[in-house]
Amino acid sequence: MNRTYGRSGTLWEGRFRSCPVQDDHHLLACYRYIELNPVRAGIVRHPAEYPWSSYRANAAGRGFGYLVPHPCYLELAAEPAGRAAAYRDLVVERLPPALLEDIRSSTSGDYALGDAGFKRRLEAAVGRPAERGRAGRPSNRADAEAREAASARASDQLRPA
Repeated sequence: MNRTYGRSGTLWEGRFRSCPVQDDHHLLACYRYIELNPVRAGIVRHPAEYPWSSYRANAAGRGFGYLVPHPCYLELAAEPAGRAAAYRDLVVERLPPALLEDIRSSTSGDYALGDAGFKRRLEAAVGRPAERGRAGRPSNRADAEAREAASARASDQLRPA
């Protein structure tokens, strides 16, 4: 494999890209993003032509025994033929450029994909940034606010109960 394709290392050595996703809307956008990657890259003209895609299972109803459909996919329609048609219609829709960039940014940085409220709740729950911060050093005002907050937390911890 490595000799044929001019690669080195193991087949799966590239970084697996994932991110927390807010809701079904964003998840189905990720489906579309993934299914259309080979088309955007110019490898195929239609996602059904790409041999490693789940498009045929989702859009043509040709299920593979090893794929388990996600509940949001199952909610597209009550019967398999309706789901396949709804999925085909969904994939035909272009992803808005801003959403496309959000997906790329979220997956490449392991950040959350969703709205600002979702990201704030996630940051509070896990204690780490849920979106990429601004490059560079924080402003003096931000430094002062951070020092003040740290000082307040420290003094709260020192107070006798």
